Amino acid sequence: MKIIQVTGRSNTGKTTFIKSLVPVLRTKGRVAVIKHLADHEFLLEQGKDTTGFFTAGAEISVGIDANKSVVALQNNSLDAMLALLNGQGMDFVIIEGFKERSFKKIVIGDLQIEGCIFKNPTANDVVASIGRFDTY
Repeated sequence: MKIIQVTGRSNTGKTTFIKSLVPVLRTKGRVAVIKHLADHEFLLEQGKDTTGFFTAGAEISVGIDANKSVVALQNNSLDAMLALLNGQGMDFVIIEGFKERSFKKIVIGDLQIEGCIFKNPTANDVVASIGRFDTY
């Protein structure tokens, strides 16, 4: 599984770039995205059964509707999530944020950081150089 880490300052276009990268990578294999929520928490909807199961202590609470599954895990480890996604057969995982990690990075904007191999690339630049990224 190739790890493509995207970093940069707030409001530089990281999410926009990732949204353009995902469909290009999808032509090459299975894609997952991990976003570091940093200073804001993802809220589980109050009063819903899956939220109640999670807050009651279930290790994993899953809700399935007609179009998707939503999973809440009692785990906030990036390494554990990478292992989980690798086990699910992902070919690529895009990580937004976690800039302190030592993976090879794409920087969106002007951030100076160790491990940067691309600054403000196109999605096609990334796919053409996928071998330069870390393998899990």
